Amino acid sequence: MGSFNFFTKTSSLALTLTLSFSAIADRFSDVEVTQLKLSESSYMLTGSGGNIGVSAGKDGILIIDNQFAPLSEKIIATLSTIQPGLPKYVVNTHYHGDHTGGNNLFGQSSIIFAHHNVLKRLAGDTSYKPAGLPSVTYHEGTSIHLNNSTLHLLHMGPGHTDGDSVVLWADKSVVHMGDLFFKDRYPYIDLKAGGSVIGYRDNVATMIRKIDSATQVIPGHGEIANKDDLIRFKHMLDSSINWMQDNIAEGKTLEQVKAQGVPKSERDWSWSFISHDRWITTLYEGLK
Repeated sequence: MGSFNFFTKTSSLALTLTLSFSAIADRFSDVEVTQLKLSESSYMLTGSGGNIGVSAGKDGILIIDNQFAPLSEKIIATLSTIQPGLPKYVVNTHYHGDHTGGNNLFGQSSIIFAHHNVLKRLAGDTSYKPAGLPSVTYHEGTSIHLNNSTLHLLHMGPGHTDGDSVVLWADKSVVHMGDLFFKDRYPYIDLKAGGSVIGYRDNVATMIRKIDSATQVIPGHGEIANKDDLIRFKHMLDSSINWMQDNIAEGKTLEQVKAQGVPKSERDWSWSFISHDRWITTLYEGLK
């Protein structure tokens, strides 16, 4: 009887795992990874998860973020239409899995760069193998010289998380904002991972000062953007912060603010992941 129970439980576990893996595979089976050429050597790839920045040329390929693990082969296939070969360098803009899921595969042939706190968080996640962990880390930033360009990796303090990097091409032709920019959407600010509402807004303001009107802005999520889009995003952040600070100063509870709702001018920014209620909660908890 004990053997029967053991094998029955084992078979059930195997079936559960098979169904789980099938569900994951099905989720990404129809995802198409596409490329958008930004310059002679820079591209943006979209699929599912965070947008990928690419530098490709005589020195090899660098990618910024790598989406979910099941998409790695599709990413490689799309990169091969740009240039043969696997990436030489990978930059993780932060630790979330929709940006770092491909680390285990890409890390076998690439050097992974990230802020110190990204390594700290990924090292605590058993799903990341040693090859999938950043091997070059930094505090305030570093620079990579590649394909007749210099890419500045910048950390400006807590924002989306406590380990965000923005990647700015030295000629200001392109900037990859990571999740410090969600185009036309409320952002996700991960307060439990050291994120900061004020820091997020201030980091966006810093990057606005560093780019120009011709800079092509790769958001963490959303379509390719420009400086005006980033300024509009920052204005929304300013308005949201000022509004919530007024509500807190008036002594309102979170439930009272939710019942009141966001100002009418900001209602178009909500989306499936960050609803009005979730944005209100983030602001309230991050500013109180």
